[in-house]
Amino acid sequence: MTQAILIRGARLAADLVERGTGIEGVAQHDLRLADGRIVERRASAIEPRLEPRDGERVIEADGLVALTGFVDLHTHLREPGFEQSETVLTGTRAAAAGGFTTVFAMANTLPVQDTAGVVEQVQALGDAAGYATVRPIGAVTEDLEGVRLSEIGAMAQSRAQVRVFSDDGKCVHDPLLMRRALEYVKTFDGVIAQHAQDPRLTEGSQMNEGALSSELGLKGWPAVAEESIIARDVLLAEHVGARLHICHLSTAGSVEVIRWAKGRGIQVTAEVTPHHLILTEDLARSYDARYKVNPPLRREEDVRALRQAVADGLIDIVATDHAPHPVEAKECEWDSAAFGMVGLESAFPIALLSLIQPGHASWAELEVLLSQKPAEIGRLRVGADGEHPSTLDVDQPADIVLVDPEGTSVFDTARLYGQSTNSPFLGMELPGRVTHTIRQGYLTLADGELADAAVVAGLSTAQLPSSPALNSPAQNGASA
Repeated sequence: MTQAILIRGARLAADLVERGTGIEGVAQHDLRLADGRIVERRASAIEPRLEPRDGERVIEADGLVALTGFVDLHTHLREPGFEQSETVLTGTRAAAAGGFTTVFAMANTLPVQDTAGVVEQVQALGDAAGYATVRPIGAVTEDLEGVRLSEIGAMAQSRAQVRVFSDDGKCVHDPLLMRRALEYVKTFDGVIAQHAQDPRLTEGSQMNEGALSSELGLKGWPAVAEESIIARDVLLAEHVGARLHICHLSTAGSVEVIRWAKGRGIQVTAEVTPHHLILTEDLARSYDARYKVNPPLRREEDVRALRQAVADGLIDIVATDHAPHPVEAKECEWDSAAFGMVGLESAFPIALLSLIQPGHASWAELEVLLSQKPAEIGRLRVGADGEHPSTLDVDQPADIVLVDPEGTSVFDTARLYGQSTNSPFLGMELPGRVTHTIRQGYLTLADGELADAAVVAGLSTAQLPSSPALNSPAQNGASA
């Protein structure tokens, strides 16, 4: 069962190449969707408008911008094992509300996503829910313990066809193990996504190391703990000739290491989170644990460096690091609180505020940051020519998000559709909003309202594979 949809009068992000917020004066497009694909596209300025057909749902998109559906390369869905924080269903509902049509689910679940059976089950849960395509990320090491490599080959060859591997929440600290992992994934064009955090330099750390950490009496988290791991790993990636991805870049020094590595032609990509593009360590003065995150919020200088790195093309993607936690894990003393923030629903308005409005990125570049490049890094779709199509051209998959760039509103819990509410942006006045999300040709979000779960599940083109249920006892303690 599919939906027939006609989008009329949208402006395409790909046409908006000038940096800044203006969308006027750019051609409007009509898009016809059927059987999960884009079947017609017309520029209304030079061609007749597409007229509705019987049974077609019409979306009047005047004033809206159409982008390829957002892809998050860094999401924590928590299931199996930590369902009190999030489930695949609730996490993908949050994704749909934020304009995401695909999420890559991090491996720090219980059991850990370190075998073919676990990654297949996580993907199947996503298929059954239907709100977003769920691509599991496989663990690099067994149980995230950093001792032995996981079943990397089996996960790559499984139905989930895993191509991204990460121990996120923990660093692959052993250099020999990291080298072996890079060598392994190179054989099938996979990538290691490294959580760059030297564990010895960050034992007991609570916030960015500096004058403020000393003033607040919180143990500091030095920038060099991130930068030294990145420096080591880009050299290993160069030596092996493999792909390396750096998770949640947070310091000006890390930017310079990436600049050097890309200048040498090393196959490294890097991500930045929305919160590291706008929030600073000064928020720790409140001792409000909503602002406790891994890596920690840094200095204003680091925020400026990260924004400039996006503008310069050194940072490849924006990824949310959506890390839900139950209330009791955040409404407690700072030292005892869990690291992490939810971020799927707020990613677009924060990107609009921190990148588009100051002129650090154009709409076309934002589409690359949030849609096309993460799809490429994760090898989400590979065409017959070996390329990674992710556009709004005819015959492409109908994964589309429509956004309204105008107006502002207070971000509150009513805009959170996941199971947790640990957002650092509650109470902030944020610009823009996601109005429609279309996954595989059917609406998961329409006029700002989530589609009914039963309807979405029925429309999902994927089938839940038959496999035994995982043993997934809910326990506390999931890390960011």
